[in-house]
Amino acid sequence: MRIILDGMGGDNAPAEIVKGAVQAAAEISDDIIIVGDPGAITAELEANGYKGDQISIRPAMDVITMHDSPVKAIRRKTDSSMVVGLNMLKDGEGDMLVSAGNTGALIVGARLILGRIRGIDRPALASIYPDMTGGEPGMLVDAGASSESKARNLVEYAIMGSTFVEKVWGRENPRVGLVNLGAEESKGTSVTKDAYQMLANSHMNFVGNVEGRDVPKGVCDVIVCDGFTGNVILKLTEGVSMSIFKLVKNALKSNLKSLVGGALVKSNLTKLKEEFDYEEFGGAPVLGVNAPVIKMHGSSNAKAVKSAILRGTPYARENVVEIIGRELLEIEEYIEEEED
Repeated sequence: MRIILDGMGGDNAPAEIVKGAVQAAAEISDDIIIVGDPGAITAELEANGYKGDQISIRPAMDVITMHDSPVKAIRRKTDSSMVVGLNMLKDGEGDMLVSAGNTGALIVGARLILGRIRGIDRPALASIYPDMTGGEPGMLVDAGASSESKARNLVEYAIMGSTFVEKVWGRENPRVGLVNLGAEESKGTSVTKDAYQMLANSHMNFVGNVEGRDVPKGVCDVIVCDGFTGNVILKLTEGVSMSIFKLVKNALKSNLKSLVGGALVKSNLTKLKEEFDYEEFGGAPVLGVNAPVIKMHGSSNAKAVKSAILRGTPYARENVVEIIGRELLEIEEYIEEEED
């Protein structure tokens, strides 16, 4: 398999991107094509002592920054590492694209260059969400690609998330939950009520509405919501968790007795922290476009890059894009009937 890596996207490019690629190459046999400034990338490969032929370079002399307008950047910066990488993926020169670049530009570019899977109205950004009870993490869809969604979009998110979790994470018959302000079927907006009925009558393992307080408890494997709600959930969880860790850390340093206690629970706190560490998971899939695309955190370091590559490869290897397309064909007529 050939992995296309955006070498210039993100806050720490190209140094951490290249370093992560070198670390990943040591553990897999797949080829990695780093797209970007050949001089800068070559210098980083040399700095990491890389002498193999598993990693190659595709020149791209422009960069889409975090401040660029997504649509304008995709259309005007045609020699950027992101656009070149997307076109390589479209032309079959690679099997998966991994990027830490501008999120909006990546989603817009994937939609415009790769196109949507037949039957998908809006692509979605999926994000790993930790289970604070100690269980396996879930997948939140949508995490910010579309701030508003129709009922059919929420059903599409459920199908895509369920397929990804089953084929990539290996969870059979994943539980699907719809984020709502109450567990009752009658709660919510007209959109969530309609989506509830569609999901309840689908072939998916729909467990019903999920209230905000239950989202962190691992009550479902696929957490479905519009992008506005999903992004707020992610940011709020991140902010609260970091605040709690800071409070605990300060409390454990307050006196000698606390320091001794802190030493005893250090391993447990480290394990808990890993549940919230994006470096462990690497990246989030852009679902609904015609090829595998993985979005990394903008400040990804080498560890995150390596994780994104290693954890993302099943997305391409298991033909998840094709499977999502087949799933949608089976349910498309039903969705249209419900909308009518």
